[in-house]
Amino acid sequence: MLPGLRPFYVMEITARSKELEARGQRVLHMESGEPGAPPAPAVREAVRRALDLPQHYTPSGGIAPLRAGLAAYYEAQHRVAVPPEAIMVTMGSSAAFILAFLAAFRPGARVAVTRPGYPAYLNTLLGLGMVPVEIEVSAQSGWRLSAEDVERAYRETPFDGLLFASPANPTGAGVTGAALAAIASTCTRLGVRFISDEIYHGLDYRGPSVSAAEFDPDAIIINSFSKYYCMTGWRVGWMVLPEDLRARAMMLQQNMFISAPTLSQIAAVAALSERDYAEEQKAGYRTNREILAEGLARHGLVAANSGDGAFYSYVDVSAFTSDALSFAIALLEKAGVAATPGIDFDRVNGHRFMRFSYAGTRATVTEAVDRIDQFLTAL
Repeated sequence: MLPGLRPFYVMEITARSKELEARGQRVLHMESGEPGAPPAPAVREAVRRALDLPQHYTPSGGIAPLRAGLAAYYEAQHRVAVPPEAIMVTMGSSAAFILAFLAAFRPGARVAVTRPGYPAYLNTLLGLGMVPVEIEVSAQSGWRLSAEDVERAYRETPFDGLLFASPANPTGAGVTGAALAAIASTCTRLGVRFISDEIYHGLDYRGPSVSAAEFDPDAIIINSFSKYYCMTGWRVGWMVLPEDLRARAMMLQQNMFISAPTLSQIAAVAALSERDYAEEQKAGYRTNREILAEGLARHGLVAANSGDGAFYSYVDVSAFTSDALSFAIALLEKAGVAATPGIDFDRVNGHRFMRFSYAGTRATVTEAVDRIDQFLTAL
C-alpha cells in the first residue's frame, strides 16, 4: 500500500451497517453527509422528461445551460462576474479535487490542509504523488483557520497550495468574509495557490455564504450539487478556474473523465432554480442540530461550537473512550446508530472524537438521539 494511505472509515462503517441491515437490524445513519430528502420535485421531473432523449457525452466543460446557470449563480449570490468559460462541470467535487491538484501542481508539491479535515484531501494528494502539510486547528478557536495560522505554518514548512473549506467537514466551522479575505490575501503574498472548497455553501446558519471568488481571481473554487441541493448520488459538481489553468484542466478532464454524466447535468440545471426547496431542507437541519445538541449535552458531550454551517457535530467523547473506532463499532452494533470515528479526520487526535451527521430526517435524528442516550447510559 502507498505509504500514508488510510481507509475511508466512514465508508467502512457504512459497509458494516449494510451487513447488519441485511440481517434484519434497523440502523439509523448519522455517519455520512447524506441529506435525508431527495432532490426537488422539479429536478426529478426534468430528468424524467430527458430519459427518452439520447444520452451522449456532453462537452467536457459541461453543457452550456449549466455553465451559464452557474455564472448567473455567482452574479446573484456573490455579486461577482464569472464567465461561463471559467466554469468546468465535474463528476462531483471528488473529480474536481483531482483535476485541481494535477492542473495546479507538479508531483512532489506540498499542499496544506487543515487538521481535522476531510480525509479524501490527504489520500488524494498522496495518491497523486504530492505531499500534504497539515495545519492544526483547535477547539479553542472554534476549529477556524486564520491567516495567522497559514503564515505560521508556511514559515515552518513552505507549501505550494492551500486547500481550505468553509463551512468545514467535520466541524461545521466557517470563517467570516473578512477572515476568508485575509486568508486569500496571505496566500497571494506568499505565492501559494488557494483552493477553496465550497461544497457546503448555502448551508451557513450565520448568513449568506462568502466565496473566495469575491476576493481572489486566482483562486480555484470547488463546489458541488451534493449537499445543498440533496444530490449526493448524482455525482455532479463544478470548478471555477483562473485563466492560467483552464486549458490544462480541460485536457485532463477530456482524458480522465470525458465529461460529467449527462442526466446529472440536466438535473443540475433544474436544481439551480430550486433554492426555496433547498432552504426548506436547511431549516430541517437546523432543527436536527438542536435535537442532537440537547441529547448529547445530557451526557456532557458538547461540540466546540454549535457548527457555523454544514450538518455535522464534531464531539469530544474522551470521557467515554480513547478509541473512537471501537466506540463507533460498539455504537453501531449495540445501538444500531452509525456514526464516524474522528480518526477519519484527524490522525493525531481523532481517537478522542466522533462526528455525527444530522442531515437525515427529523424522525431519524430524534430516534438516533434516544438510542445514543441509552447506549451512553449503559456505559
